[in-house]
Amino acid sequence: MNAIENLLKDTPLPQVVRVRQIFDDTRLRDPVETLREKILANEGYQSVQPGARIAVAVGSRGILHIRDFTLALVGLLKEKGARPFIFPAMGSHGGATAEGQAAILAELGITEKSMGVPILSSMETVRVGTTETGLPVVMDRFAAEADGIVFLNRIKPHTSFRGPYESGLMKMITIGIGKQAGAGLCHELGFGRMAENIPAIAEVALREKNFLFACGVVENAYHEACIIEVLNKDEIADREPALLTRARELAPRLYFDQLDVCVMDEIGKNISGTGFDTAVVGRYHTPYASGGPRISKLGILDLTEESHGNANGIGMADFTTRRLYEKFRPEQSYPNVLTSTVPASVKIPMVLANDRLLFQAAVRTCNILDKSKVRLVRFRNTLELGTLEASVGLMPEIEQNGNMEILSAPYALSFDGDGNLPDRGKN
Repeated sequence: MNAIENLLKDTPLPQVVRVRQIFDDTRLRDPVETLREKILANEGYQSVQPGARIAVAVGSRGILHIRDFTLALVGLLKEKGARPFIFPAMGSHGGATAEGQAAILAELGITEKSMGVPILSSMETVRVGTTETGLPVVMDRFAAEADGIVFLNRIKPHTSFRGPYESGLMKMITIGIGKQAGAGLCHELGFGRMAENIPAIAEVALREKNFLFACGVVENAYHEACIIEVLNKDEIADREPALLTRARELAPRLYFDQLDVCVMDEIGKNISGTGFDTAVVGRYHTPYASGGPRISKLGILDLTEESHGNANGIGMADFTTRRLYEKFRPEQSYPNVLTSTVPASVKIPMVLANDRLLFQAAVRTCNILDKSKVRLVRFRNTLELGTLEASVGLMPEIEQNGNMEILSAPYALSFDGDGNLPDRGKN
């Protein structure tokens, strides 16, 4: 037993209960058919001419049905006689390399074979204009040379700043279609200027290039599409803020205002640009966003395989595991930070040998005298908050909240012979 294990061996862990959190479950019965119908009714789509080369921008987010959405989109363009191609629109993701970004698309099920159209992945950009404040406006070279541009993205609150346009359509024009170069230019003055830089850059791009239409998806708290809008280029700026407001209302959350310990099974770029939704746990790496519960100690157990070692967001945790630390790849993580200018995202927290020691370290350091009363919550990730585990000390609060229900009798957290949770990632 080493010194760390010796210090933590007598730290008790509370029993927990399984809890269901209840959210608005409004959803579309057939999201892909809804998308098809709205594209067919769109003026921009109707203007597509036979033989036109249409650039279809696809991002890196794990939007439910993204493969089927993309397939429907390129299929409708081909029905018009157009010659669509797909290009990655994901800023500095994929290690800021053309190969890495194409690989992310492939993991989403978007390949030349599955889509039946070319995929043109490059980090090369061209300048298409300048904002009134002097910022260069750039975009993917293949997109800039196309006869028209269409794109699809999820609209949701951003993890690092607040404004009328956060994660969504205007941001995808600026940072996704702008590639690493565009993302770097937009972030150059920090997140404090993002709320003004995103629309300023996007408006120039919309004016200078032939954007035909954009498909905006809003998901409910269960990661299901509940709103789909297909907007002409001149509708995007006017209608996105209302969609963002609705997305914020529907976003998943924890129904607790204060916790001593919060443990997430996993973070990852397929979950959020910052690895996790910062609003869910009230932890931020910039001063330009706020909200969420007050949590004394935050632990993160693992990194999703889809992240390829990009552990962006780990710097906001207090504790992590050696398992996650060994997956951390600087060449995947640091390009995001060098682009966003926020190195706090990838600072390394205290590294514990296994899950049990992480729980014990978090409980030991949460600054309460009676550890049997620790307010502890554990869940899989910030996209999946429908069920979680909560310590027995939270049971009175849960029973009084109409949005939560207890699903089990109290039980002890179970660790295997290596000190890890055997059901990690299966909440």
